[in-house]
Amino acid sequence: MSSPRSCDTFVVLPPLTKDNLVIFGKNSDRPQNEVQEVICIRDRARNIKLKCTYITIDESSEPINSVILSKPAWMWGAEMGANDKNVVIGNEAVWTSNNEGEGDARQKRLLGMDLVRLGLERGNSAESALNVITNLLEKHGQGGPCSEFDDSHFYHNSFLIADAKEAWVLETSGKLWAAEKITSGYRNISNGLTIMTKFDKYSRGLFVKAEATGFWNGQDEFDFMKCFSSGGDEKRQQEGERLLREGTALRSFGVKDMFNVLRHKESGICRGCEDTFPTQGSQVSALSFDGLSVHWFTATPDPSISYFKPFVFTPNSHVSPYTESPNEPKREHDLYKLHAKCQAKENSEVVSKILREMEDSCLFEIEEFLSNYDPDNTSLEELDNLMKDCVDTEVKLYE
Repeated sequence: MSSPRSCDTFVVLPPLTKDNLVIFGKNSDRPQNEVQEVICIRDRARNIKLKCTYITIDESSEPINSVILSKPAWMWGAEMGANDKNVVIGNEAVWTSNNEGEGDARQKRLLGMDLVRLGLERGNSAESALNVITNLLEKHGQGGPCSEFDDSHFYHNSFLIADAKEAWVLETSGKLWAAEKITSGYRNISNGLTIMTKFDKYSRGLFVKAEATGFWNGQDEFDFMKCFSSGGDEKRQQEGERLLREGTALRSFGVKDMFNVLRHKESGICRGCEDTFPTQGSQVSALSFDGLSVHWFTATPDPSISYFKPFVFTPNSHVSPYTESPNEPKREHDLYKLHAKCQAKENSEVVSKILREMEDSCLFEIEEFLSNYDPDNTSLEELDNLMKDCVDTEVKLYE
């Protein structure tokens, strides 16, 4: 398999967070000029069969969740997203040594991004989303080109799945997998396997298959990473862990702290538009067990020069037509085009400063709203167009 490049996903849990929220964040680093759209999907059309990016699978017999997705516009699946049950998921490409037969990622199966979306559509908690993903992985496998124009870009996947109570790290090699439960502190994943001897769930027949294929001798303590890893970006993994360690020192880690992690250029976590593999989209989610969860998306490349815009699931919430890609070859949605045009101008730094001020003001207003939120008496109607209004303001600024 070709070496996967970039992407980082993070989660911070109580007692290290502000207001006992679970804070999730992800940068999606993808091929240059690949547009990432942000869309909300409710009550999509359902048939007996479901066409994913490459293969067709059985549709769920159960109701499916409403989801907001940040996704490469050409594929069915998503790099990251959230559902209306307070579940968030992000995935990473990983190096693996298990590349034959069921582990051959060149074969068109389910993409890791398909599994992200399926987990969100069908999972009502982090653990149930984990079960959805692993059941589908064991049944259908994973694989297929992960780029629209580069058939050599394929890989296995790791996932970070969280809800308002806990998080799970799921790491895979072909149809084999191990998962670790996280209930406090922080965790991050980049592009390498990290689960070693401590895991809470694993695939059926994992030890037998690992021994039969020669990845494990059957005698030493079983180490998932040692068995299946064939490399990874240790520098970014370590830098991400350092940023979380430093950011949680005061035990009040919040949404803005995650913004700052995703904007960190020196670590390589944030990649500019000029990079061959830039950060094409970013997400931060603040998950509340007994209040409202808020999901922030850029819908534009490079979070250091982008505006994180909030979204809350309400009965009538909307995203924006400006972040939905048209069905044309370049798939550039209006916000993407305006953002790119602005960055090419001499005054782009001035615009970026205004965007950051808008973001700070929006964050303050959201926190004020949440501090006064009463589930029994507070109307959510004013949040219906929250993200749409923010996008409209950004578009006007660019124009």
